[in-house]
Amino acid sequence: MEYKDYYKILGVDRNADEKEIKKAYRRLARQYHPDVNPGDAAAEARFKEINEAHEVLSDPEKRQKYNELGQQYQRWQQSGGQAGGFDWSQWGAPGEGGVQYVNAEDLFGGAGGFSDFFEAIFGGGMRGGYGGTRTATRAPVRGANVQGDVDITLDEAFHGTQRLVDMGDRRIEVKIPPGVKTGSRVRIAGEGADGTGGRGDLFLNVNVLSHPVFERRGDDLYRDVPVDLFTALLGGEARVDTLTGPVSLRIPPETKPGRTFRLGGQGMPRLRSPQERGDLYARAQITLPDKLTDRERELVREWAQLRGASH
Repeated sequence: MEYKDYYKILGVDRNADEKEIKKAYRRLARQYHPDVNPGDAAAEARFKEINEAHEVLSDPEKRQKYNELGQQYQRWQQSGGQAGGFDWSQWGAPGEGGVQYVNAEDLFGGAGGFSDFFEAIFGGGMRGGYGGTRTATRAPVRGANVQGDVDITLDEAFHGTQRLVDMGDRRIEVKIPPGVKTGSRVRIAGEGADGTGGRGDLFLNVNVLSHPVFERRGDDLYRDVPVDLFTALLGGEARVDTLTGPVSLRIPPETKPGRTFRLGGQGMPRLRSPQERGDLYARAQITLPDKLTDRERELVREWAQLRGASH
């Protein structure tokens, strides 16, 4: 979730008094008011930011809490904290029950509402409108979006799978589609936290576990394929096990170790079009015979002499 600098939005110093804050707010609100900028989406978004900043900085309790958050957030950044890693849970609005907020569109619904940052810290509602101090009735607020992590195997990512997620008194069956990658997010609408305006959404962050045989790169798969020495020298066929079963691979004569063969359409399903698949790249791994007989050793020596090798 993005941290919002309300002082910067209003263009005032952090030690600005109530009079300075009000003056800056009125000036900016007049400049970006929708009536002055009809049809200007950028001005409308700026106007909403200004109102939100004023809502916090003109309220002593909200401002104190915001200042405490800002100090902690600044220390966290100075210590090397990366975007997305800050712990917002301790700053949740009262009554939210420790629900984890995520940075997602329409977190609390309504294009005219506050940002997810404001809602997560202070909850919904607004004291004043443009240039005034009237009290507005708090509109219904959607429950928070909730997110969690889920590990799946490569085979599950290939075929698609299901997981059961406990949400307190509810158990949600989540379908994970074929083709997901590490970092994919599965959204289940209306299964997040409860709110006065309905439930938020549930998001599952997918992590695909490594496979002992296959290496995944995007929608393509890579694997080593054992090829015996005689097939590598004379040509023939090698068996390649894929995620859907074995296929036969033609090996041309004099195939060198590490040569890679492309098997079209034998990779992972494409997430947006699961009927399409990536490719499988098979790397030839030449295997040598063992437990040679005396006669076999004699023949190998003769072959080595023919090739000019000294043994």
